[in-house]
Amino acid sequence: MCIHVDDDPVVHLFSYACLLEEDDFALRRFLRARDHNIGKASTMLLQYLTWKRVAKPHGSISDDEVRNEIAKDRVRMQGFDRLNRPMAYLYGARHFPAHHDLGEFKRYVAYVLDKICTRLPVGQEKFAAVIDMKGWGYANCDLRGYVAALEIMQGHYPERLGRVFLIHVPYMFMAAWKMVYPFIDDRTRKKFVFVANKDLKSTLQGAIDESQLPEEYGCKLKL
Repeated sequence: MCIHVDDDPVVHLFSYACLLEEDDFALRRFLRARDHNIGKASTMLLQYLTWKRVAKPHGSISDDEVRNEIAKDRVRMQGFDRLNRPMAYLYGARHFPAHHDLGEFKRYVAYVLDKICTRLPVGQEKFAAVIDMKGWGYANCDLRGYVAALEIMQGHYPERLGRVFLIHVPYMFMAAWKMVYPFIDDRTRKKFVFVANKDLKSTLQGAIDESQLPEEYGCKLKL
């Protein structure tokens, strides 16, 4: 239930929107994302509710709506990090923008975010991810897709991302990163960690127990 703060109509609107569709935990995430500025947080929440009605008119996105994207097997979810955040593993070399529809890709981004949020343990609001860029090349570069994914995550799933490790990053990817970087807000930028190959094992195992890390990274978890 939302708490009445004062007679400011913006606050009333924010509280009403929250009472209709979102719980207090969601309200706090939107507030934190906008540094507890009620006006900015209310605008963000209302934009989210408008997006949600269009993107998820039935309340959720079904497997059938993103069947083509699922078939590419570029996201896997399994295990938890040392902070008990559910892990997602993304494979950049399996993404080919020439072979997908941007609208379906956007639905898929929301679908993936919803799926990992269902794995959040009680008391945990954030997830973590490893983005493996091994084999990534120009055919995988998708600036529109990257920006769209960032906009969905930052605008509609605030304060859900805990940490992202980018591994096996080829030098050529940095040109794309420089173009995408301005679209990443300050809070989110701090959550991206580029991991050098020589530091891969120590960095990942420092954040994730070996029992929770996939076998492909020299550990024990079967994906």
